[in-house]
Amino acid sequence: MNNRNVHSFHIPVLGIGYSIDTPVKVAHLGISSVVSLVDDILIEKMREFYSQKFDIPFQAISDKIDDFRAKRITAYLNLIDSIARQKFDELKSSYQKKGTELQKYLDMLPDTSQIKEKFLQMKESWSKTDFREWFQSNFSMGSIDVNIMTKVDKDNYKDNEKLPVEFNDGHAALRGFANSTLHSSVVLSAGMSPRLYAYLEKFKEFFPNEEYQLGKKITLKVSDYRSALIQGKYLAKKGLWVSEYRVESGLNCGGHAFPTEGHLLGPILEEFKTNRELIIQETHQLYIRALKDKNLPCPEKPFEVKFTAQGGVGTAEEHQFLLDYYNLDSVGWGTPFLLVPEVVNLDDETLDLLSKAKEDDLYLSNISPLGVPFNNLKNNTKDKEKNGFIDRGIPGSVCNKKFASLNTEFPEKSLCTASRRYQYLKIKELNAKKLSPEDHQSEYKNITAKACICVGLGTSALLVNELDTSIEKTGVSVCPGPNLAYFSEIVSLRKMTDHIYGKTNIIKRNDRPNMFIKELILYVDYLKNKISETTRPYSEKQKEYFETFRTNLNKGIEYYQNLFASSMKQICSGNDCTNELSAIQKLLDSNKMNSR
Repeated sequence: MNNRNVHSFHIPVLGIGYSIDTPVKVAHLGISSVVSLVDDILIEKMREFYSQKFDIPFQAISDKIDDFRAKRITAYLNLIDSIARQKFDELKSSYQKKGTELQKYLDMLPDTSQIKEKFLQMKESWSKTDFREWFQSNFSMGSIDVNIMTKVDKDNYKDNEKLPVEFNDGHAALRGFANSTLHSSVVLSAGMSPRLYAYLEKFKEFFPNEEYQLGKKITLKVSDYRSALIQGKYLAKKGLWVSEYRVESGLNCGGHAFPTEGHLLGPILEEFKTNRELIIQETHQLYIRALKDKNLPCPEKPFEVKFTAQGGVGTAEEHQFLLDYYNLDSVGWGTPFLLVPEVVNLDDETLDLLSKAKEDDLYLSNISPLGVPFNNLKNNTKDKEKNGFIDRGIPGSVCNKKFASLNTEFPEKSLCTASRRYQYLKIKELNAKKLSPEDHQSEYKNITAKACICVGLGTSALLVNELDTSIEKTGVSVCPGPNLAYFSEIVSLRKMTDHIYGKTNIIKRNDRPNMFIKELILYVDYLKNKISETTRPYSEKQKEYFETFRTNLNKGIEYYQNLFASSMKQICSGNDCTNELSAIQKLLDSNKMNSR
């Protein structure tokens, strides 16, 4: 089957449950998407749901059997792979009918698509055999990729005895993917994990076969070029090829945020553009050496490497500029798809909140048990549930799933910082301190701020599909990026793709800043908050951090001044972007931003 992308966008992983079954809905239409492998309990429920929906025999995988997590994941991925392929085959056989999925496939392609143009020219004269042959060579399914957050790799136990590391959550998820029928990528995010990266070597699917093909591929989600090069080389030395570097904005994104020290998306992509061939050649040399040492087939030329980006894109002009100027292979559209019920799982209450959200409703929070900044939406039902427990004097959540039980402060098994047990122990410690009422309340708020997002991010999938929520309760966490403030219309998949390709415009506001300007504003605000939150006098390390951050922002502003004056005139008309940059520069230089 042809694996060439027919679309220039992809749908990144959305929470734990929002995109858990997105491939079933879009893969047969040529759209690539990503499934989270965090929650095997949710995955098992969704496998039962789709088995019943498509009349496929279902045998439950009990948590009492050995390696149940990996087996659940393999079974679910095999199921959605099979369903997607079945829908693709049905699409192929419907070419002479109107109003079919094939017509939907074609309608959503960009107007410049050669496939679309050729089909319209030839469809009346083709025989069934001719069409099938042409279809096989030109049409393709979207890739069904999976995401593993490297930080979510909890130790596991059986009969109070710690299991070997390969039964850790992240390792088991990787094994579940490796043993599946999918020919796609594992997207590794949240930073480098030598332990998990080493485990990739255990699976022949990540190495080339005799035909120089990779059964499974590796995608790294990265924040900058240096990180990409380090990780790419590290894996190449093990004989593992990185097939895609997926660059994400540090702040102008959804989910967990990983802020850089003021390095901005535009300059980062420029560095990738400049060094594209260099990273490929340097990793290829190490890769060949490692394959020879393992007595594995060695391709003479480097395998294909894709460079993609995501975080804050919102218009067709921005989308096309990223593709053309930075030579990207695809652009990720995440947050806007939260308003496409046809594609994601979102309950009505949360969907309504999202459609009405403005800038002040979207904020970077400290609610994540992982200790990483987390994009949040005010008044979401999971936070309401959390605050209800606090008001009743029983802060924290009952930790049923334990996926984020990673804290080892106390002499018992690791705990989740959002759990009732952990918060009880921390509050007990706090009460033993002799603090002022103000300091006591401040620390109490920090302890109880954590929310059970590993449950909250999956519950919506159960609500939408009317599945049992007795373990999860009904509180829903949601993690849109700041870009959501400019999208207010709940739309169909067709209308969203039309927006991406410039056939229509679903943004009603006329005050949306360019995506690069928005990210810059977010970074300046982030630095300003860091400075104001830090107690003076600053340590030398703190001073160095602030000045490095400021220097990088100034370099970014200079880069954008040149870019807007030359290559981005069609997007930033008049002096709008230049004036905005000047205003931001003044703020950066003002006393409000003084870190000296």
